[in-house]
Amino acid sequence: QVQLLETGGGSAQTGDSLSLSCTLSGRSPGWYAMGWIRQAPGKEHEYVAAINADGRRTNYSESVKGRFTISRDTAKNTVFLQMNNLKPEDTAVYYCAADYIKGLRSLLQYDHRGQGTQVTVSS
Repeated sequence: QVQLLETGGGSAQTGDSLSLSCTLSGRSPGWYAMGWIRQAPGKEHEYVAAINADGRRTNYSESVKGRFTISRDTAKNTVFLQMNNLKPEDTAVYYCAADYIKGLRSLLQYDHRGQGTQVTVSS
């Protein structure tokens, strides 16, 4: 059984930085692509960023490209999301996601998701 435990998030002001982390546990944790999805109030889930199993390839949505950085520590089965220059439109619940097979562009269809962590950015 795959489990995803997210930490980080919280409140920030425009221009601030926050970081998220997510640790995967379960069978063969090192072989999973991982990423971050977010959902703002009243909106659909949105692709944020994804990283492949060995950390060599990443993909970002246009809305966060240049501001957010995804990375992973393969030894600790942990993925990170560094969020810089935050904007009020970044306010959302952020979910960690993982999948054994699907590619980076299929993040929204990944089989496993965490419980989510709130990020609130005020102007």
